[in-house]
Amino acid sequence: SPTAPLIFVLSPGVDPVVMLKTKAEMRGIGDKFFSLSLGQGQGPIANRMLDDGMKDGHWVFLANCHLCISYMAELEKRVAELAHKKPNPDFRMWLSSAPTPQFPMSILQSGLKMTTEPPRGLKPNLTRLFNKFTESQFERCAKPAKYKKMAFELCYFHSTLLERRKFKNLGWNIPYDFNDSDFDICEDVLVLYIDNYEVTPWEAIRYLIGEANYGGRVTDPWDRRLVNTYLDTWYCDEALTTENFKLSSLPTYYIPDDGPLQSYKDYIAQLPNFDAPEAFGQHGNADIASQIEDTVELLESILMMQPRVAGGGGATREELVDEMAKGLLEQVPLPLDLDAIIKAKMDDQSALHVVLFQEVERYNIMLEGVRRQLADLRKAVKGTVVMTSELEDVFVCMFDGRIPASWLKGYPSLKPLAAWAADLVERVRQCAEWSEGTYPIIYNMGYFTFPTGFLTAVLQTSARKNSVSIDVLSWEFVVNTQEPKEITQYPKEGVFVGGMFLEGAGWDPELCCLQEPNPMELTLMMPVIQFKPSENKKKAGKGIYPCPVYYYPVRTGSRERPSYMITVDLKSGKAEADHWIKRGTALQLSLMT
Repeated sequence: SPTAPLIFVLSPGVDPVVMLKTKAEMRGIGDKFFSLSLGQGQGPIANRMLDDGMKDGHWVFLANCHLCISYMAELEKRVAELAHKKPNPDFRMWLSSAPTPQFPMSILQSGLKMTTEPPRGLKPNLTRLFNKFTESQFERCAKPAKYKKMAFELCYFHSTLLERRKFKNLGWNIPYDFNDSDFDICEDVLVLYIDNYEVTPWEAIRYLIGEANYGGRVTDPWDRRLVNTYLDTWYCDEALTTENFKLSSLPTYYIPDDGPLQSYKDYIAQLPNFDAPEAFGQHGNADIASQIEDTVELLESILMMQPRVAGGGGATREELVDEMAKGLLEQVPLPLDLDAIIKAKMDDQSALHVVLFQEVERYNIMLEGVRRQLADLRKAVKGTVVMTSELEDVFVCMFDGRIPASWLKGYPSLKPLAAWAADLVERVRQCAEWSEGTYPIIYNMGYFTFPTGFLTAVLQTSARKNSVSIDVLSWEFVVNTQEPKEITQYPKEGVFVGGMFLEGAGWDPELCCLQEPNPMELTLMMPVIQFKPSENKKKAGKGIYPCPVYYYPVRTGSRERPSYMITVDLKSGKAEADHWIKRGTALQLSLMT
């Protein structure tokens, strides 16, 4: 009715604007459909559109209400007045908003709520996109054979970008909400450039799709590299000249023969209902890794919903946590003597020793805080001190086996509590052994709270040693074939770095290159790598994969602590670098376990 708003609850990858506009045109009121994307300063315009709509019987669509919270009070008032103002019977108020607690409850209660979930899988996505085409639209290009092939590639490209979300970190560093408006703009670009150019301007098309349109949503440079890799693979001359050009390593997915719209729909209808990871350029292990993450999230949610009151026999929650706190106090190392370390290293004031002092200082602050909270928690459990909200948080986290937030200020980690405590012991041991002796032969870069500071110190040391400016130095990487125990001497230049984990690929120790991983081999320990500062580094050529290194499994990190550390050049083996880009192959300095 004209007095009840119709509300779209937005979900990723869905844009109701085109659907609404099409519906209005089908009802013969396309000229009475008006839409506005809400944002800063759009309130007065929205009010004018609503006034005109109530008077003349328009359909008024106010999109993205969650982006204009300041206007919600005004909108709530206008919705409440609809019944008294008796608008034109043809008037309809359409709203869209992402889920947000700031959206007025009264509008939700008085309106009709609906949502459109995007289809899951390549086949449903391709079917939906091809159902949007009409026969006249599909034949509108002056060069139909070329257009149909490129339009099918665009549909496959769009579906692939949406479906990669299911692979979590191996799919995207940041999950993006690509929607139909991205596809529609790029489809218009195809028609424009195919009609106006005799020779297909691949570079311009790839730029407009990968950088201007879809790339406009992509904020992570490694995700942008992935988008451009897909486009470089599919938008090329071979796609037009090769019969049934393959879109993946699987024989099932290819560009079908030229024909009418229905022939493309028939081809899509015979595609498998279940998408193999290879259809996206992934390995079968990627499915397993994402399912493990989903299971962990589910179990954590179940754990949070469990009652906090103990019942039956056995130890109480307080007794269990007290025992855990006692064990952790015995396990967590005592702070190191920073003054004594500085005094002992006075003779060698190198940049690396400055890093050591900074690391010891940070770990000492962290260790003192953890030990203090554990001691206070034991007292609070026994009732000798007040249980503060901060101690209550530590209590709950310890009972659930999670790391309290106050303990993560030193460095981020996704490990469970027991694994985190064991890892902390090893981290402090590296600092202690370095403090008591000389420089380590092999550095575990994941044990530094700020690995980028360590890498800068290595460059400074090399620059001073060779009397060159640090600005002219870059990195060369040499993968060592020896076992860590067999390495007993320092490298002539740079440092040996160990403790890195390879994700999304396997490693060939004989050829020192990437290879396909074994089934269920989700991560593996990388051999020791020599980080070698170089003044005249050669540009990475063919057969080299620039592999990003991340501090922990959350590849984006946070605004304060980015996870990306450095890019390591690895030999790509039998496959090209593009193969490993689609796999999401990366090095991690720490894992979830």
